Amino acid sequence: MTGALRTALHRTGALPVLAVVVLALTWGRSLPAVVVALVSCLLAGAVLSAVHHAEVIAHRVGEPFGSLVLAVAVTVIEVALIVTLMVDGGDKSAALARDTVFAAVMITCNGIVGLSLLVASLKRRVAVFNAEGTGAALATVATVAGLSLVLPSFTTSKPGPQFSTPQLVFAALSALILYGLFVTTQTVRHRDYFLPVTSSGEVIDAEEHAEPPTRRTALLSLGLLALALVAVVGLAKAVSPTIELGVLTAGLPSSVVGIVIALLVLLPETIAAVRAARRDRVQTSLNLGLGSAMASIGLTIPAVALATVWLPGPLLLGLGASHLVLLALTVIVGTLTVVPGRATPLQGSVHLTLLAAYIVLAVSP
Repeated sequence: MTGALRTALHRTGALPVLAVVVLALTWGRSLPAVVVALVSCLLAGAVLSAVHHAEVIAHRVGEPFGSLVLAVAVTVIEVALIVTLMVDGGDKSAALARDTVFAAVMITCNGIVGLSLLVASLKRRVAVFNAEGTGAALATVATVAGLSLVLPSFTTSKPGPQFSTPQLVFAALSALILYGLFVTTQTVRHRDYFLPVTSSGEVIDAEEHAEPPTRRTALLSLGLLALALVAVVGLAKAVSPTIELGVLTAGLPSSVVGIVIALLVLLPETIAAVRAARRDRVQTSLNLGLGSAMASIGLTIPAVALATVWLPGPLLLGLGASHLVLLALTVIVGTLTVVPGRATPLQGSVHLTLLAAYIVLAVSP
């Protein structure tokens, strides 16, 4: 282990441990303003620590496994948080899974993807990526989102935007199977489709500027990454009552709270994606964005479908009219962005505009 890496691990290793300790001390309590400020600072530190340890693991295992680790780790913890809130929330949390998943799709497919393309294309004039792998990821996201979030708005077996039991089982199994096939395609059969490429289209199969960390260092970073992600999600939940109070005081819809929390939870992936884009690893950024969207749907829908066994209230999954339009625009624009395998600042700006539209409609429906 190099001296610089050892120093970085010491610095970033203390933050997740401290953040988890503070999380344990503050969990389920009403926090004064001073404590909320302290928790917010620790939340930011945990986010940066998560990004660092994810990059250490990515350097050890290589792409696309590295981006997959962060996407799956964040999503697993996010799913656990959603199910916990649904159990505690009763009927008022019936649409929580839908709102959270859709927020994740919009933030990843438009926010992370758009910001990454914009950063990379501003630096190199054109952002270059692998159209085959990115197109496969987008197609999977669009299919699972359509089956899970669009169809419930049009089925007639049950009133409202919800599935009947057989329909929900089918949607959950489809999401899980497609996610498994996506991961297999990304990491085994067509791994080269998800590797970064140069401006001339040559695949970059390894980092050239530094030796990979040792197995011990990577395992240590994996454990610290897990702690950091637990802290990010838990501390985000801890400050959510303050955020909710501020949103209600400002007269904004309660759905804005979900967006703020989703932004906090997805912040590690966003920072990691932007850093990769600045290093001309645009494909890594897209792997993070679309992989996180796929993981969010592919793991959340089966989890909440299983949770309905003991949840008494309804499970509302169907999107409203304005969100259906935004999802359709996201898929169409994403397809047009992916097909050439090259993007300019215009494409990145279009995706960010769609995210801005989603946020504006959430604030002013």
